[in-house]
Amino acid sequence: MLRYILKRLLLIIPTLIGVLLLTFTVIQFVPGGPVEQMVSYLRGKGAGGSEAGGAAQSVYRGQQGVDADKIKEIQALYGFDKPAPVRFWQMLKDFSRFELGTSFFHHKSVWALVKEKLPVSITLGMWTLVLSYLLSIPLGIAKAVRDGSRFDTLTSLLILTGYAIPGFVLGVILLVLFGGGSFWQVFPLRGLTSDNWETLSWTGKVLDYLWHITLPVTASVVGSFAVSTLLTKNTFIEEIRKQYVLTARAKGLSEREVLYKHIFRNALLPILTGFPAAFIGAFLSGSLLIETLFSLDGLGLLSYNAIMQRDYPVVMGTLYIFTLASLFAKLITDLSYIIADPRVKFDGVRA
Repeated sequence: MLRYILKRLLLIIPTLIGVLLLTFTVIQFVPGGPVEQMVSYLRGKGAGGSEAGGAAQSVYRGQQGVDADKIKEIQALYGFDKPAPVRFWQMLKDFSRFELGTSFFHHKSVWALVKEKLPVSITLGMWTLVLSYLLSIPLGIAKAVRDGSRFDTLTSLLILTGYAIPGFVLGVILLVLFGGGSFWQVFPLRGLTSDNWETLSWTGKVLDYLWHITLPVTASVVGSFAVSTLLTKNTFIEEIRKQYVLTARAKGLSEREVLYKHIFRNALLPILTGFPAAFIGAFLSGSLLIETLFSLDGLGLLSYNAIMQRDYPVVMGTLYIFTLASLFAKLITDLSYIIADPRVKFDGVRA
């Protein structure tokens, strides 16, 4: 097992470098970078639009508006005065020390930006994760026990309907119905807290927070727990049909004892082993559409704005964090299989 862990840890390095190299290479061919945007701004065209990006290309070549020395000064300011391979190598050295650089447009370190936006994404991710597990596991068990019944058919129809509706579409429906659209003003339209949140009591702050988070979490949960519910149901049905269940019933055990003492542990292995990756993902995942729809300034919105603004330190820094966390999450998931079921072996090495 130690050999397997070391092998996986060593594979993280080339995988991480490959992801960063691919993204870095694509970035080099995307027009309208920070140098072009700054040149366009100096010419009075503004920054970020397609017109600015196209016009800036000719300016960047020193043909119009801004002299060549000023362009070189701007290139040096953003670090584009060096060849791409040199910049990539320097980025790898900095990332190895977890120095992610400074945002071109926010003028803050990437770490500071991530920590600033992380609470919003944690709020969405953790509530979605917890509620999905709390709802999907009992519902999946109930569907497995009542497989083929009217309850199973009806809940499957509701689950698949919710799964088919994109989260942002459901969010729009919820806003129209309960956010002061055409019907009822029950929940707020934006943010995680009210403007007077600091003046509220502790109980008032909790209630205000829950009041604000209800709609975005509902929009996220409805589509996400369908897979877990059906996975729970299918694994329980598979275990129910195995020989050891028939043996337990033949010994005179009640259905409740058979279900919770014998089937429960084995059937939940696929779900429990996937929990580490889901838990880590809850801290880092940011739903762009949900965050935008409900005006929640989280990691999803940060990443989107960084791409649109060509804020390369933020793009590469957040990609580095997300990729590294995902790779470790996959390793933890594999190891959790061994912890949950000692019969599982990797590469012929006994656990």
